[in-house]
Amino acid sequence: MTAATVLGVRWTRAGRGAVLRNPAWLLLPALAFLALFYVLPLIDLLRLSVAGDAGLSYFARVFAVPLYWDSLVRTFGIAATVALLCALFGYPTALLVHCAQGLWRLALLAAIVLPYFISVLIRTYSWMVLLGRNGPINKLLLGVGLIDAPLPLIFNRASVLISISAVLLPLMVLTVLGSLARLDPLVQRAAAASGAGPLAAFWRVVFPLTLPGLLAGLLLVFISALGFFITPSLLGGPGDQMFAMHITQQADFLASGGFLQALAAVLLAVTLAVVGVAGRFLGFEFIWGGQRATPVGAREVRPPSRAARWRAALAARLADALGWPLLRALGRIPALPARLVSRALAAFALLTLLLPIGVGALISFSNAVYMSFPPPSYSLRWYVKFLADPVWLASLMTSAQVAVLATLISVLLGTTAALGLVRSSLPGKSAWMTFLVSPLIVPGVVLGLSLYSLFLRADLVGGVWGLAAAHAIGGIPLVLVIVAAALQSVDVRQEQAAAVHGASPLRVFRFVTLPAIGPSMAAAAFFAFLHSFDDLVFAMFLSGSRMTTLPLRLWGNVNYKLDPVPAVVATFEVALILVGLFLARAAWSARRTPH
Repeated sequence: MTAATVLGVRWTRAGRGAVLRNPAWLLLPALAFLALFYVLPLIDLLRLSVAGDAGLSYFARVFAVPLYWDSLVRTFGIAATVALLCALFGYPTALLVHCAQGLWRLALLAAIVLPYFISVLIRTYSWMVLLGRNGPINKLLLGVGLIDAPLPLIFNRASVLISISAVLLPLMVLTVLGSLARLDPLVQRAAAASGAGPLAAFWRVVFPLTLPGLLAGLLLVFISALGFFITPSLLGGPGDQMFAMHITQQADFLASGGFLQALAAVLLAVTLAVVGVAGRFLGFEFIWGGQRATPVGAREVRPPSRAARWRAALAARLADALGWPLLRALGRIPALPARLVSRALAAFALLTLLLPIGVGALISFSNAVYMSFPPPSYSLRWYVKFLADPVWLASLMTSAQVAVLATLISVLLGTTAALGLVRSSLPGKSAWMTFLVSPLIVPGVVLGLSLYSLFLRADLVGGVWGLAAAHAIGGIPLVLVIVAAALQSVDVRQEQAAAVHGASPLRVFRFVTLPAIGPSMAAAAFFAFLHSFDDLVFAMFLSGSRMTTLPLRLWGNVNYKLDPVPAVVATFEVALILVGLFLARAAWSARRTPH
């Protein structure tokens, strides 16, 4: 059965009009692209992991050798700790943004979104400066007399946890913020009118209603942390190796057999198992921030069993004996201490997001030969070096070229897929959406390794088009989520009115739909561009010896030179993101202004 048959598309002359009226066929380009560059490489990776006479012996070696087993357990521990830290500091930050208004809310959102789209490598570079022996934190502690000698803040587990948490904190904040935005303010007012104090209203109303969003944030952070290797490679010690690091460290020995593929398959299986368990309880909509759909025509609820009635009665007695007195006591507690603690946690979270950016900007103007903070003197020497160095400029142009191509592919396929999902009567839309956004949860090292074998046979390693196609695997879900949300807010009756008056589907899209979703498409294109421009993982596997992207050159610089050139790149990137956010806001303001 072909994909066209599955989508109900019959390519007959008599059925062409129906095809155009039911845009489910627009899913086909994105599905074909992901089948070729996403599903097929993963299947090939699994085949190589068990190919030949080795069979399952590679997998047995992964779990038998203490080096790999300990690394896997350590990865779980680090990911879980990072998720808890992000929840501790991210939830109060989301509350602070939710309660803010006007320009203050806009500034807080910018402080969260800006670091999220800055390269992980650049943010890790800034943390190397902050936590270094001669960094600003040690100098501050020495200056106030709290310590007599610099603390070992780098190359240990604490530095790994801090830096990974700072990288993934915006993901937690944005996920919880989406849950808070869906709260009905009338529910909180009803709780206050019933005599509930601020703390009681929070624990009985706000927190239970936002708990699914908090759990979704925990899972997204945990899954994202499983595939980290840049931060622990630069900031961790010998005992802080994470599982993905073994794949990148042994990538030079790809011809040695299927053991490397077995390592990647284990990491993939662990990630999918976590997602599967989470999807069973939360619904797979947590991946893209959607809400779990209520089944239509659900079966009639059966009467509770005797054990269930006993449990309900016991819970009611405990609520009367303990719960309500506790809530009344909470209602008498002033909200000021809790508010102060919450805002202190949020302030610390915002500081960890913005401080690396500020430190990197100052270092970029340093006159020192190596990175140091504060700079002994200021100059533009590193800007001049970057702009005058043909090697750096060649890498910059290569990254820009790849990013433009990846953005074009992502916007074209992501937008058509969004139209096919939102504007069609396709059954099982949630399942299709889950597949289309699933590349977001697959570790990058797994996808990079799986694509290497495919691209090697197709002679795409070291080519601009091959790397752009790899980047589009992650760009398509970004565009799809943003454009689909915009399409759902467009009044369908306007499109229907244009069609009734004789406009073709293409004219309806051009003159009605496109102007309405144009700002969202521009924002999606910008984020897809940044996603490609900042990528290091795919570049490590697919660039070959013929091509060096800017992140790849930065990786070598941070590992071997440690001069301020990465800070120059970071400053340029911050300026680019600020301009993009400003243009996106201007476009949205123009859209909302009545004509």
